[in-house]
Amino acid sequence: MIIADVVVGLQHGDEGKGKVVYNLLKTGEYDICLRYNGGPNAGHTIKDVNMEVVIHQVPCGVLFNKTSIIGSNCVVDLDKLEYELNYLEENGFPDVRTCLHISSNAHVIQNSHIQTDKTTNTIGTTQSGIGPCYADKAWRKGKRIRNYQEVLDAMKVQIIDPILFFYNISQEKDQYILCEGAQGYMLDIDHGDYPYCTSSSCVSGSICNSGLPSNTIRHVYGCCKIYDTYIGNKPFQPENCEELETIGKIGKEFGSTTGRKRQCNWMNMEEMKKAIFINGCTHIIVNKCDIFEIAHCYRIGEKEFSNLEELKVYFESQLETIKKGLMIQYSFSPVFI
Repeated sequence: MIIADVVVGLQHGDEGKGKVVYNLLKTGEYDICLRYNGGPNAGHTIKDVNMEVVIHQVPCGVLFNKTSIIGSNCVVDLDKLEYELNYLEENGFPDVRTCLHISSNAHVIQNSHIQTDKTTNTIGTTQSGIGPCYADKAWRKGKRIRNYQEVLDAMKVQIIDPILFFYNISQEKDQYILCEGAQGYMLDIDHGDYPYCTSSSCVSGSICNSGLPSNTIRHVYGCCKIYDTYIGNKPFQPENCEELETIGKIGKEFGSTTGRKRQCNWMNMEEMKKAIFINGCTHIIVNKCDIFEIAHCYRIGEKEFSNLEELKVYFESQLETIKKGLMIQYSFSPVFI
């Protein structure tokens, strides 16, 4: 039987999903780690004692020598993947190639996709060729990983039939899978702030696109920051707001993929409730609460608070209707970090 837990972003990405995934993997409960959307446009920064790595395409499971899968709904830049594998090997993870598996259905980013992205980019993407690659997928003229068997053999990375793989392991003893999402709800191609969004589905249900049945989902860990950030060309941060400028500086808000400065804004509680609802979250992790403490600033949307505890009480009160709508039968209390 397969038991799947999902880590998903509830804002514009950069919510600390990598940290949550890493800490869940540290429990030793999971057998497999699945990256279920996106490509090299996402970045997870992992920090631990005597270790700091930034990974983009490779699932975090390789850091624990777990079977780690790049799923069917991902797009892969093979040159960047080879660079990333070398980077991980040089940083103390010699078995990364043995651990990594890639769905035969994942699409491959071509140089033409990158050039198109650079010349037609109007919304401030990472110019990694993600959108054009997904466009070719929709046009049914893209190239899949299965067309690059010799390249993957040379890289010593295994290609799998995802549905057959998951079917086979489902016949064995219980298999626990941690599904690692990229970006977040507000960047989802269907539910996000279109057209200022990414090109893939970022919600928890999109794990099905990687070959997992929907009824395998046990827990959904929704990740957010106590404030919101965004990288791109749409106006997001209010002008002349010194508090948000201070928060951005204290929080070191720079993208892990591009290094660009992130725009900061207050959490949008109405969008947060929608994100929690559509993802079916069973757990909420609110990151970077310490930034508000350092800045002595406590605010959600237009609502200001005198201290962090007061803000927490308000946040939890806003979740009551969601708990009722989702019929959650166990603790829904958010964890504030």
